[in-house]
Amino acid sequence: MYQSTYIFSQTLDKMGAAMEVAKYTERLVPSTRFVAVNGVAPTVNPATAFIAPSANVVGDVTIGSQSSVWYGATVRGDGNKVSIGDNTSIGDRTVVHIAKIQGDFPTSIGSNVTIGANAIVHAATVKDSVLIGSGAQVLDGAIVGSNSIIEAGAVVTPGTKIPDGELWSGSPAKMVRKVTAEDLLSITNNALDIMELAISHALECDKDFETIAKDAEAYQDMMERADDYFQPSETDQDDVLEQGAPGRIFDTTLSHPEEGLKK
Repeated sequence: MYQSTYIFSQTLDKMGAAMEVAKYTERLVPSTRFVAVNGVAPTVNPATAFIAPSANVVGDVTIGSQSSVWYGATVRGDGNKVSIGDNTSIGDRTVVHIAKIQGDFPTSIGSNVTIGANAIVHAATVKDSVLIGSGAQVLDGAIVGSNSIIEAGAVVTPGTKIPDGELWSGSPAKMVRKVTAEDLLSITNNALDIMELAISHALECDKDFETIAKDAEAYQDMMERADDYFQPSETDQDDVLEQGAPGRIFDTTLSHPEEGLKK
């Protein structure tokens, strides 16, 4: 049904274009996730968990394994280098950038780092196992030590050096306290939870049109099929040679002979 609707809409569009006096062709351009700058393209580990379709990774950027860049996020290495370690997540609409004109600062983000939505990491160094809250900013030349927490909305001003194992908050950000064992566990669990979630998003975003249509049909079938009725997901104890139960013609190769040709 979805494919026939798409074909019909395309036909109508072509008919309308044919009747136009000044012809104009509108093209749908999908988001370009990876963009080279001056011949330098991003380097993404094959084991990277997820780069969202609406994310942009630009220029001299290296992303490690099991890391993720979420929806609407931008990672720009156009003039200097951005490196992101393993199992690190760049949250929705977050901006990671470098400095070249005012100062010469690359951006380095370590492993097991979680950066919340709408954050900014600009020309700064974030070491391993750090949690940066939503809307926080880490600015030019700042260094955030390992096992640290930057709370939501905090602004780490240019050149600030945060020692290992501290929690900072406020604008401008100041040291509030040392992190606890519970904080460290939270940092680790956050990174692992987001990695697992990223894998599920990657699987969904990788589906083609036919797979999505089949999923929609299967979901509708599941919602409408009575619980005491035959369930396609169940193993049919009466099945004979993978042809279904004798006399039962639904959900078998008798009703879908093309499925039998695939074996």
